[in-house]
Amino acid sequence: MTGTHADVIGSLLRPGYLSSAQAALSAGELSAHEFKAIEDRAVDQAIAMQEGCGLEVVTDGELRRFSFLDHLLGDVDGFVPQPGATIVFHGHEGEWEWAPPVTVASKISPRRKITIEEFAYARGRARVPVKVTLISPLILYTAWNPSVSTAAYKDAYELFADAAAIIKDEVTELARLGCEYVQIDSPDLGTLVDPENRMLREGLGMPTERTLTEGIEILNSIADVPGVTFGLHLCKGNNQSMWIATGGYDFIAEAVFGGLSNFDTFLLEYDDERSGGFEPLAKVPDDKIVVLGLITNKTGELESVPDVVARINDAAKYVDLERLGVSTQCGFAPVSVGPNHLSEEDQERKLELVGEVAHQVW
Repeated sequence: MTGTHADVIGSLLRPGYLSSAQAALSAGELSAHEFKAIEDRAVDQAIAMQEGCGLEVVTDGELRRFSFLDHLLGDVDGFVPQPGATIVFHGHEGEWEWAPPVTVASKISPRRKITIEEFAYARGRARVPVKVTLISPLILYTAWNPSVSTAAYKDAYELFADAAAIIKDEVTELARLGCEYVQIDSPDLGTLVDPENRMLREGLGMPTERTLTEGIEILNSIADVPGVTFGLHLCKGNNQSMWIATGGYDFIAEAVFGGLSNFDTFLLEYDDERSGGFEPLAKVPDDKIVVLGLITNKTGELESVPDVVARINDAAKYVDLERLGVSTQCGFAPVSVGPNHLSEEDQERKLELVGEVAHQVW
């Protein structure tokens, strides 16, 4: 699969009826069979909506997951119920502290491959290519506690290597099923642009220089599955319309764009001034695609077509126009209980804008 000009990042808002069904399932008021029929309906509608918006690739909206972290923090053994590192989210109305509810305490191993059902079902419903989203192994920095985790791993980078092997094994299975596009979500690299996040990880025994060398090598090892196009989404934090990091890509551009040679596409957040300018794109190799996340999902306010087109033309000063695409900045609901502050109607208008801009520019 080659690059796409109208892309989507991943999660979509859960319909109210799906959230109600999830609560009923948890309460024992709905059977698994009944719930799956409702879940399938939600995925069908999500795919149809994205195709109707003119997107050239779709996801299942991550509607079968609790969060985008599920396949490393939800369906993997090796954790104990102890809060991990505290991450600070920032927003226009204040701050919010979050910590994963688990900490690594023994060697990690997967319980199941959660994306297999997701892709197999979506592939049978979609008329355009289906993208599967997975999380970067480096995100496990949030579940690292030196006083607990070193009983299983000498340091966090050994943990990251085991996590990378789990993810690559899942991608290999997806490839056997015909999946041609996998996106790795990387809030771990995206947030390194902010000194606050770098300081947090340094305090956990993860030198930034080592993350931008050995860490990137570990991440790059995943994207080596024949027949699969790999995209990297550099996320700067996204929950309930809040963010973790502020800063341009200058600090990580050379290491990320140059070091992740196995990746084909970089999907970058560029929805407001927090993302900095387009100058770092000059460091993107000539054989890579850049998808510009110019459409914010933090609010329901709709950008104008002329403004988005103008920004694409500005970015084309650093990356050839034909190697550019457009998308939303991030997913709309990375965690089922913490969607961003906009409606399903706002979400659809945002995705329609992606399709309209791509059609006009390319």
